[in-house]
Amino acid sequence: MKKFIIILAAILSMNAAVQAKTVKATFKVGGNCAELCKPRIEKAAKQTAGVISATWNQKDQMMSLVYDNEKTNVNKVEKAIAAAGHDAGNVKASSATYNKLPGCCQYRKTTAKKVVKKMNMKMDNNMKGMKM
Repeated sequence: MKKFIIILAAILSMNAAVQAKTVKATFKVGGNCAELCKPRIEKAAKQTAGVISATWNQKDQMMSLVYDNEKTNVNKVEKAIAAAGHDAGNVKASSATYNKLPGCCQYRKTTAKKVVKKMNMKMDNNMKGMKM
């Protein structure tokens, strides 16, 4: 009986060690379009060993990730996406890699243009209130 309990305990402990924990995570990933950016971003994430699913939402710029935490972690996936040219979470794509993206996918320029446009609109509004 003692031998049976020891064997049963060994089997149960091995089973617990083999079971990996599936983890869900979300993080910001820069991009512009669904046609080119989305497939590139998702492919980079899915090619990371341990990633079960990866879905990037263009509108909110968020990656929804499901992965096996025994095989990978969020930082590894972020690095893989950054290597494809897109800023991901805490990892920024190198300028050289980013600059190789098609023009429509270069979101940093789009973001900078939006900021400048917003500043110009504020200045125009402030100027309207001034009397000359």
